[in-house]
Amino acid sequence: MFRPIRQPFLRLVIASAAALVMSAGAAQAQDYRPSFHPDTLKGPPAGKVNEVLVLGTTHLSGLPKTFDMALLAPLVDRLAAWKPTGIATEDLSGLQCDALRRYPARYAETVKTYCYDPTMAGQAVSLDVQAANAEAERLLGAWPAQPTAAERRHLAAVFMAAGERNSALVQWLRLPQAERVAGDGLNDALATYLESFKSRRNESTLIAAVLAARLGHERLWSVDDHSADTPDSNDPVEQKAWEAAILKAWDNPYSHARRAENERLQSDLDKPDGVLNLYRAYNSADAQMMAFKGDFGATLVEPSPQGFGRRYLGYWETRNLRMVGNIRDVLGQHPGMRMLAIVGASHKGYYEAYLNQMHDVRLVSADAVLR
Repeated sequence: MFRPIRQPFLRLVIASAAALVMSAGAAQAQDYRPSFHPDTLKGPPAGKVNEVLVLGTTHLSGLPKTFDMALLAPLVDRLAAWKPTGIATEDLSGLQCDALRRYPARYAETVKTYCYDPTMAGQAVSLDVQAANAEAERLLGAWPAQPTAAERRHLAAVFMAAGERNSALVQWLRLPQAERVAGDGLNDALATYLESFKSRRNESTLIAAVLAARLGHERLWSVDDHSADTPDSNDPVEQKAWEAAILKAWDNPYSHARRAENERLQSDLDKPDGVLNLYRAYNSADAQMMAFKGDFGATLVEPSPQGFGRRYLGYWETRNLRMVGNIRDVLGQHPGMRMLAIVGASHKGYYEAYLNQMHDVRLVSADAVLR
């Protein structure tokens, strides 16, 4: 005999079924793995492969004021022996800075912190940032095998107007000392700036530019990206909660161990092989996992209801993806490049993981180069 199902029981059945469906969906989402793996499909390509050596670095500006930058020489020697044909640095390009300037409501602080002002240089050569970048590409496209000092000074001035002061420094360093003077679009103020800039305590100036000039390169590649930046909250309560949540996430044994190891390495910098030992440690597999566990992995599980940690992690992953995208763009335009990518040590693991997904990129271990 047919009996109608009671409503409470029906609701229970429907709720149980829905829970099972949701549980199954969650399990499928958790267990699903794509079948396409770009890292296993690397050719070989026609012609010379693209090789990338990622060098995780300390920011030289943060080293003790007493540190003698001449002690970087053994590091530069080993990098020179690897013979990169292109060097990428953790700097914003003039073109990105130009774009960020157009959205001050979001990027005013970013521009103030990370962007060189090319206005004076632009006036000296009568070019805005976009036109100066196009002119630099035009000049390099027809660059002579033996450029004159005047040609180098002019290209340096154009690079300055393009917002690419590190590439301008490469041209300045390639000039004989007697030719490092104003002229050919490089006015007195710009020449004075470059002469002072060459001593700036930064890995782009004291490692990348020096190495590029030594190897006969004409430029550096600015691949940093801050387009994922957002301004601090206007709500002081929310801003305080944000800072408290992130600092609490960072207060963990891995972060403490990492900080202690960093202090130990920096205290030994003036000892034989002190600089090389620091770079060997920063580029080790253990260092990459320690960075994750102490920083980004800790913010992933940070429990604030506002998701502060996950928002921070989202910014970090986005920035690294876009930085690697900039590197891949350069490699795509210059197949067969041997690129040295110099970047803050916390980026190294992400750089290598994302670069390894590219079909036409072969990673080179820093261990052998720094041995």
